[in-house]
Amino acid sequence: MSCSSLGRRLVACLLNISEARRRDLVETVARSAITDANGRAREGVTVLNIFNDFDYNRSVITIVASIDLIREAVLSACQRACSIIDMNSHEGIHPCMGAVDLVPLYPLGEEVGLEDCGQEAQALAKALIERVPGSSAFLFGWADSQHRSLAQRRKGIGWFKKAEDISTIQPDIGPQPARRYGITGVGASPYTMNCNVTIDTQDLSLGRFVASAVRESSPNGIPGVQVIALPHEGVVEIACNVESVENGPRSLSYEGEPWPGFTIRGQNLYHAPASLITARVAELARHHGVAIKGTALIGFTPCECRSMAEGALSKGIGEFWKNLPQIHM
Repeated sequence: MSCSSLGRRLVACLLNISEARRRDLVETVARSAITDANGRAREGVTVLNIFNDFDYNRSVITIVASIDLIREAVLSACQRACSIIDMNSHEGIHPCMGAVDLVPLYPLGEEVGLEDCGQEAQALAKALIERVPGSSAFLFGWADSQHRSLAQRRKGIGWFKKAEDISTIQPDIGPQPARRYGITGVGASPYTMNCNVTIDTQDLSLGRFVASAVRESSPNGIPGVQVIALPHEGVVEIACNVESVENGPRSLSYEGEPWPGFTIRGQNLYHAPASLITARVAELARHHGVAIKGTALIGFTPCECRSMAEGALSKGIGEFWKNLPQIHM
């Protein structure tokens, strides 16, 4: 089968789990996505990348498969994560509420739409609750009946505040959340990237000022960019979720920067380039006498993700992450 035909039904899941300090266990979770219960390799599934962050104690595992195979692959990884991560003893700087904190599905191929991914996400959430008794989930994006965004849902349940008492949260699926597994966000949306810019200061208040100025909701914010500032490795990291936007900026550029684009069933979508986010953060920090230390792009752009998945799947490579260093810009 050609790479182009392989790619037409592809879906990506950037699985976020609340563990990074025991990397062998994180790799065990990743392997669960690409092997069945008998240890045999699953055909048509690949793990492109594993990103670990020690301070955050959080890992992002990029799983790609056709929409027909993605649910079982992701469910197996979620089950394994829940069996080895206990939120009662979890420590980390990054906000989180679940052993499996986030399960987002993103359409990559022409034959897969947001509605399809939303239905898969709903089915995945229900199956997770059945396979891991005591777990619970909230839905976002096209899996949510109101199509509320991940940021909206997180704000509504107090995710950004990293609340200690989660028993009062009302899940969409499953029982009241218990500390052991916490609560998992499951949903579908256009592709979202993570772009983190580190500024050379320990002043978290300055970091929050920069984050607020870059955030989409600010008067001069960057479209599609959601931001929090967090202490990280002795300095401050401006952690950005870079969401895809429908119309793009003026003439597909913003302050002179070209915006990469992709298509979901004929709908054109665009995302802010990492270079633009880095430049904006650097400018804001420089006004306060602070330089940036670097930028990390977690994973890939949508087009890179599809292209690499097509190559990996055409060659039957499940553990693709072993051939790929983490991407830093």
